[in-house]
This record gives sequence, structure tokens and C-alpha cells, in this order.
Amino acid sequence: VDLVESGGGSVQSGGSLRLSCAASGYFYSAYSMAWFRLASGKEREGVACISWNGESVYYSDSVKGRFTISRDNPKSTLSLQMNSLKPEDTAMYYCAPCYYDTWTATIRGRQGWSYWGQGTQVTVSS
Repeated sequence: VDLVESGGGSVQSGGSLRLSCAASGYFYSAYSMAWFRLASGKEREGVACISWNGESVYYSDSVKGRFTISRDNPKSTLSLQMNSLKPEDTAMYYCAPCYYDTWTATIRGRQGWSYWGQGTQVTVSS
């Protein structure tokens, strides 16, 4: 299993970035997929999750209206278009399988999944 994230960088507040994730080694199209982020001193946060067929998408309140998740199953890729970036979006971003916890309205990592890529760093300056 391999997950390779790319597209991060340093931008000013209000700027945009597009992250990409290339997945291999497992049946990608069978899994809901998400972007997670880990900021210094904070817990991992699921920011966007998309169902296996792309028909359902979920966003955390912190990025709703600014980020757009998409996937290409034939290519086993996942994307995150990030607009109107804020300094609080600064974090390392990772892709991984997910589920949406309807009880807590939270994007969570798929239970039992232990494969994580190296991530891609996003830094937003004010």
C-alpha cells in the first residue's frame, strides 16, 4: 500500500493550492477517502471525506465553502482544491480512507487502517 501526497507549498492568506494523492496497492475505488491534517500542537483533523463513488462529500466546519474534494477512481487519485486559505490552515496534509461519523458530525479515519504517506506541508502566512 502506498499513498503519496503532493502539491503543498507556502502561500499568503487568501491564496489557493491544489493537493493531490496517488494511491496504490489496494482496491482504491472501494473506499471512501479523506484529507486529514495535522498542525503543530493539535490533534489530527479530518477536513474532507468523499464516498467511494463520489456521490457523498463531507467537510469539516473549518473548511466548508473553501475546500473541494474530488477523486478519480480509474487513476486512483484524490484531490483537494483549497481556496481562500487562512493561516490556521497551516498543517501537514495526508490522504487516507475515512468514514463520516454521523453521530458526532466528524470525519474519521477508517478503523484498522495503518498506512499513511509522508504528507505534504501547507504553510499559509498572514
